[in-house]
Amino acid sequence: MNRITELFGIEYPIIQGGMIWNSGYKLAAAVSNAGGLGLIGAGSMYPEVLREHIQKCKKATNKPFGVNVPMLYPQLDEIMNIIVEEGVKIVFTSAGNPKTWTTFLQQHNIIVAHVVSSSNFALKAQEAGVDCVVAEGFEAGGHNGREETTTLTLIPVVKQQVTIPLVAAGGIATGRAMLAAMILGADGVQVGSRFAASVESSAHANFKQAILQTKEGDTQVTLKELAPVRLIKNKFFNEIQELYKNGTDVDALKGHLGRGRAKKGMFEGDLEDGELEIGQIAALFTDIKPCQEIINDMITEYQASKAGISQLF
Repeated sequence: MNRITELFGIEYPIIQGGMIWNSGYKLAAAVSNAGGLGLIGAGSMYPEVLREHIQKCKKATNKPFGVNVPMLYPQLDEIMNIIVEEGVKIVFTSAGNPKTWTTFLQQHNIIVAHVVSSSNFALKAQEAGVDCVVAEGFEAGGHNGREETTTLTLIPVVKQQVTIPLVAAGGIATGRAMLAAMILGADGVQVGSRFAASVESSAHANFKQAILQTKEGDTQVTLKELAPVRLIKNKFFNEIQELYKNGTDVDALKGHLGRGRAKKGMFEGDLEDGELEIGQIAALFTDIKPCQEIINDMITEYQASKAGISQLF
């Protein structure tokens, strides 16, 4: 047992990222049933849809699970009240000020973790009273930090600054990476992209296949003027790059982005005009696996790598 397994009441210090359009109740329950911590991704759900997923998740697992709430989305009051009403015990917040909701959630006996991209934000999260911080490196898919700090650098820097439990995220999909993150000072890991390419992910089959075809260098962070996001390079991505070349302004970027691009790409399977969010580590994936197998593989590799460290010198 370590600080993360103790905090969340889980078997392994592996947390599934609460990714929009990928993280429905089936994924969260599968990860929790396999010994990790599953998270429902509230960012792509209307409040009543979130309530439905929470209720279904409670029926699908008797293990701890949580909800990820990106605070840049509307209807936050309603979402937080539903989380309380449904008795959710764990909430991961991101993309906003942790002071806004941490006290409210903790007053309802909810454990709060906050996702950050820098040691400065990690300190602010600790000062806000969160129970745990997730430090996510620039390798990660989806919305990303402006600082461009990689996981290898970010984890030890954050570790120097905070005393609360620390979870590493960004570029972690294997047992070796998990061990490396924990050697650098993390108490656990958050895994996104590998679970997006799982049987239980709610992503469209087209998107899952696109993940498997992603090679090194096929993703890039863009739209830094709005909210930095790592995407697979497709027709939509290339159109954004053309706008940049033409010296476009923020309003033009917003206009081209429009609404529903992420849903179109990841949930509806439009690989040309949709937004396809995935991390750099997708270049390693060769198959779609059940969550149980993903976690089993990670733990087996973690233990073998840990045992083999003494033979390195």
